This record gives sequence, C-alpha cells and structure tokens, in this order.
Amino acid sequence: MKSLADRPVNPVVGVPVSHESASAHVTGTALYTDDLLVRSRNVLHAWPVQAPHAHALIIGMDTRPALKVPGVVKVLTASDVPGVNDAGVKHDEPLFPSEVMFHGHAVCWVLGESLEAARLGAEAMEVEYQPLPSLLTLTDAMAAGSFQGNQPTVARGEPDSALINAAHRFSGEFEFGGQEHFYLETQASFAYIDEGGQVFVQSSTQHPSETQEIVAHVLGLANHEVTVQCLRMGGGFGGKEMQPHGFAAIAALGASLTGRPVRVRLNRAQDITLTGKRHPFHARWEAGFDDDGRLQALKATLTSDGGWSLDLSEPVLARAMCHIDNAYYIPNIEVHGRVAKTNKTSQTAFRGFGGPQGMLVIEDLLGRCAPLLGIDPAELRSRNFYEPGQSTPYGQPVRHAERLTAIWQSLLDRADVAQRRADIAEFNAAHPNIKRAIAMTPVKFGISFNLTAFNQAGALVHVYKDGSVLINHGGTEMGQGLHTKMRQVAATALGVPLSFIRLAPTRTDKVPNTSATAASSGADLNGGAVKNACEQISSRLAEVAARKLNIHPDDVRFDDGKVTGIGFHDRHLSFAEVARDAYFQRVPLWAAGYYRTEGLHWDSARMQGEPFKYFSYGAAVTEVEVDRFTGAYRQLRADIVHDVGDSLSPLIDIGQIEGGFVQGAGWLTLEDLRWDVSDGEGRGRLTTQSASTYKLPSFSEMPEQFNVHLFERATESGVVYGSKAVGEPPLMLAISVREALREAVAAFGSGGTAVELASPATPEAVFWALERVRASSPSSNDQERDTVRPPVPTSAL
Repeated sequence: MKSLADRPVNPVVGVPVSHESASAHVTGTALYTDDLLVRSRNVLHAWPVQAPHAHALIIGMDTRPALKVPGVVKVLTASDVPGVNDAGVKHDEPLFPSEVMFHGHAVCWVLGESLEAARLGAEAMEVEYQPLPSLLTLTDAMAAGSFQGNQPTVARGEPDSALINAAHRFSGEFEFGGQEHFYLETQASFAYIDEGGQVFVQSSTQHPSETQEIVAHVLGLANHEVTVQCLRMGGGFGGKEMQPHGFAAIAALGASLTGRPVRVRLNRAQDITLTGKRHPFHARWEAGFDDDGRLQALKATLTSDGGWSLDLSEPVLARAMCHIDNAYYIPNIEVHGRVAKTNKTSQTAFRGFGGPQGMLVIEDLLGRCAPLLGIDPAELRSRNFYEPGQSTPYGQPVRHAERLTAIWQSLLDRADVAQRRADIAEFNAAHPNIKRAIAMTPVKFGISFNLTAFNQAGALVHVYKDGSVLINHGGTEMGQGLHTKMRQVAATALGVPLSFIRLAPTRTDKVPNTSATAASSGADLNGGAVKNACEQISSRLAEVAARKLNIHPDDVRFDDGKVTGIGFHDRHLSFAEVARDAYFQRVPLWAAGYYRTEGLHWDSARMQGEPFKYFSYGAAVTEVEVDRFTGAYRQLRADIVHDVGDSLSPLIDIGQIEGGFVQGAGWLTLEDLRWDVSDGEGRGRLTTQSASTYKLPSFSEMPEQFNVHLFERATESGVVYGSKAVGEPPLMLAISVREALREAVAAFGSGGTAVELASPATPEAVFWALERVRASSPSSNDQERDTVRPPVPTSAL
C-alpha cells in the first residue's frame, strides 16, 4: 500500500494554481442554488411568517386571508407535515412551532406564484400570540439557571492546591460576543419531484447527507427517496452545516404537496434574523503563576449562549474547552462548561467551532496578567509554550510541540520585531495623543471532528476511455478551494495533468453518508478518499501497461499523462492509450474510494482521549495605531507564519490564511450583534439586521502591510500528501490584533496595570478602555476621573 503522505516525482499538489472556478466567479457565470430555478417552469416561491415576539404561545392561526391574496397557492403549516415536524437532529427544533422561541421565528410559510405574492400573503396571515417572559442575555440566563444539554468538565492534576501554593494568583471574568456569518449567498434551496417520484433538492448546504436525512424524515420517506445536490456555495463558514436543513425541508414539503418546484431563498434580513451565529461566551476564571511567570493552575467556567435550541452547541462547547489551553502547558486545570438557553436564534457552527472562544479566554487572561507579573506579554506566552513530551488536559500528546518555538522565532526574525519595538517606543514618546503597539499570539488548533464517526469520507472516480477523469467526492465547495485541491490530489495520484481532471457536483446519490465539510477536515478526509480511489485505478492500469512494456507492474510510473518504467528514457505510453487498452481488456476504470482517520478516540462523558489527528500551529504579530480622542485605530502591519504541512495548493492556502485572519479580526474588533433588550414591543428583535447596521471587515480594515509565510519542512505523516488543514486555524491568529489594541491602550497609562478590553473591541470599547487606563494613572486628575464615567459597553454584556 502506498504511503498517504509521500509524494511522487513531479506532483501536481504543491503547485500554486488558481481556484478551479475563479474565472466563473469573476465573470458571473458560476451558478449557485438560486440560479438553477430558471431552468424550471411553474416555480412557487416561499416566504416565512415571522413572529413579532421573543417568546410566545401560538393560540390561533387563520390561513384564509392569505389564501385570498392573488397568486397565493398554499400556506404550509404543521398539519401538512406527513413525517416528523422537526428540522434538527436533537428533536428540539420544530419546523412549524407551537411556541415561538425567538423574535422572528418562522411559524408558517406561504407559497406564491411570485415572491411578491408570497410576501403579501405572509402579511395577510392572521396569527394570535400569547406573549411569555423571555431571556435575552447570558447574564439573565445564568441568573435564572436556564441551561440546556450536557455540562462537561475537563480536569487534570490538583488545581485547588496548586492555586493555594501559587506565587501569584489572579481571577477575572470575561464576556464576549458572537458573530454573524454574513456569507454572500444567503440560505437557498430549490426542490422538485422528478418523473419517478424522487424528491430532488438543490441546497446551499455544507452537509448534503444530513440535509437529505432531515428532508426524508419530514416527508416520512426513506433516505434513498431523496437526493440532495450542492453545486457550490457563496460562502458558508459553518452557517450552512446545520441551518440549511429546515429550509430544504420547506422547499421539499411544498414541492411534494403541490407537485410544483418550490424555491426558498432568504433575503438578507430574513437570513440574519432566522439563522444562528457564532456562540457568545462568558468565562469566569482563576489562575496561578510561579515567580517565573509559568502557569501553575487554572480553574474556569465557560458558559456559551446556545440560543433557543441545542443545534451544535454541545460539540462547540467541547471544542472550546479543549482549546482553552491554546499553546500553553497548564499542569493543574479544571474547566467546567455550560450551554445557556436564551430566546434568540439557535447559535451554531462558525469557523473555528468553539476553538476561537476557548483560545480567546486564555489569551485575554495572559494579556491581563502580564503587566501584573511585570513580564512582557510575548515573553509570558513563550515561557508557557508546550514542550515535547507534554500532553493536553484531556490526555492527547502534543506532537511536534517544538514547532511552536520554531514558528515563534521565525516570526520574530521575519517581522523584525525587536527593531520595531524600539521604533514604536520612540514614536510613542513623541506622540502623546496617538500610540502604537505590537503584539504576538500563537495558535495550536486540533484537526478532526469531535465526533469520531464523522472522520470518514468517500469518493467515486471515473476514468474514461480517452483518459479523461471525473471525480465525485463528499465534500462541498464554499469558495475555500476544496475542489481545486481535490483536482490536484487526483492529478497527482493518477500521474496526469490537471487539465485531465473534472469535478462533478456534490450529491448524495453518488457518494452516500458523507460528513459535513467542516472542522477544517475537508481536504484531509476527501483527499484521502480521492487518493484511495485513484490508486485503485492506477494499480490496475499499471498491470495493463506492464504487459505492454514488458516490465513488472511495480516498476510502472505515471507522470504528466505519460506511462513509462523505471530507467526508461526512450519509450512511453500515453495515459489515454493505457486507459483504452484497459477497457478492451475488460479492466474496470472506475473505483469507489474510502478514507477513515486512524488513531482517534474520544470519551465525551469523561472528556478524555485523543480526538485530533494532529495540531495545526501558527503565530501572528500585529502592529496597530490608536487615537486617544476617539478610540479609532488602524492595523499598520500583520505578519504571519503558519504551519500547513506540505501545502496541497499554496495559493489557496495563503488565501485561506489571509481571509481567516481578516474574518477573525472582524469578530474581535468590529462585528457587534445587538438585540433589543427593552420591555417594549420590539423586545428580542435583532437590531443589526443588515450591512448598514452590522459592521463587516472590508479592504479598509486590512493591514496596510500584510505578510504571510508558510512554515517550511513541515510534512505531516499520515495525512494526504503530507498536508495540514488550513480552513479554521488562521482565524485565531487575529487575536494578535486585539492584544495589540490592549497594548496600545496601556501605552496611554503609566504601566503595570491590567487593561480590560471588551470584545468586540470596537473604537467605542477601545475609547472607554483608554479612559479607564488614564483615570487609573497617577497623572490623571480627580476632576477628569469624576466627569468621565464610562458605561458598560453593550458589546461586553
């Protein structure tokens, strides 16, 4: 059997190539789910009826006024469901609820001949509600004891005694906000019934197999009676892992009841108010350090805001708890986790899947404690790095821990940090009202699904008689370049040019029982399956070629579409010629590939085991400039060194690192979700429903100088062609931006005090942090301290 990590001579993997759909993206010819309805006639359009309460009982519903609206064909309600009235996997998400659980909850759907007819029909619906008390904040939910799901614990050592004996002991609380996915393509599904009675659903989904399962159980069908296809997505970021299932079920239910194609495509306001976000978190912690600044103990409680139902809140919390250590060895630790239940959208997967939240807690802790210990924050971090031979709190050995130190040193050198620190000190001395600062933070992120069963994948590869190749695999393309990498993997495994390879859309009747394209595992899992299928075919072709070349099959080599043997310099066959010969010799030219990640074990009850195949490492250093009077800031420069193993596709990977960093900076500094927490009629309404009220990172928020370097000599054994995942880990590199802002705020004070900074660290939050620092400085006067009273930022609640 060939090694999974070894590369042949002249591999196509590792070569910088553009995204496989790049030209279609920029020319507008790339089709998305909602573009496909123009191929059908008599399409019905769906519009939700959204409840105007955060929590209420539905005590009456009259569909007759809606049905009188011209163009309205049907109103879908709970009575229309032939199967199970539930859109989730935990049986706590009714597709048509009898109890409204958040403001904007869809209580029924109107189908119309046009979108306008459906909208007017939804406006005409008469629904009677009985309002109920609601919980909207994490603070309120914790005070009320409103929790859902499991409450796990990760523990090691004797944290209580270690805290008592620690030379330095600190405690604190930290609450930070969520994040809207804001993918360019909103949730979309298009369903019809084919001539054989098969339900066919086009869905913008990261998990076609689960979408298939939910549609089937809503309709009361077996899975083989439903086919789900995902052509491509205009972004997902985790928001299309669980959330698309209900919308696909609505489209499929409407199609099955009317016999006509049904389209569900949310507008931006509907998408934001109906779908879940990144989980906000509250953390309470106590930490102990020795005199050298090394962590001796940590006790913490993490509480996430899960919204109204569980969705993926339990595994998100588990990953947060498994990443609270980030890159640091903590010998004595006890972390408790809880999921709060609130009357908000059901929070869900988001790039990093809890990892960012866990890491942010420890990085905030270190940033706050460093000045109290009298140690530079970067030095405090590096002193606590994992070393070879050490294990995580949940029992997994940290393999290649030495890479943390190597990456850190590489970044210090490449970014010229020492000289820039001196330059910043000189600048700050000359500018009393503008301060600059620089901060470095590391990343250690575990790669694999929390649920071990999800770590498997399949592929179906066809080689045609002319030597051309068609690939089907279970992963979905959301712009991240997975299909590009799979083409490169296939071309490498078969020894043909990239132009020989074409990818088919992801669909459940080609590769069944697939896992979500999530957990940064898309290339690892599907790449392993594609490589397996291709090697089955190439081994058969090697036997065909060996007979023609009169050599042993093990000596046959495939390279750039040519088939030759070891030591051959004057004779070769074309790949197409060998494929044609194989057909006439009745040798199968297709194969089903399979891959399962080896070496995983996870006991979710004990929170112990080895849930990750490996860790991805990285580090970032960011320089910022802050204005004293407004709190406004800009990123002057960001430098990143990141470990992607042996990159499958360097251009794609660098793009993912850049994009992840910017998205992470958005979460930490700009994106501020606000709900109406008043007792008025709008209680529970999300007030940041559009790009005009929800600030997204753009080109203006990019670092003025942005340098990304892929860590060298980083082959990862046991992974397809020695590569590493790149989807999620780079997002956490953006913590360096927030820590740089903390350092810049501190520069306005006299030093030696902990700077508490809200998250997101908006200019407003930075301003009030700055005021607190100046107020605590000996140089500030009592009058200013009395007149400037910073309120608690809403973003910190």
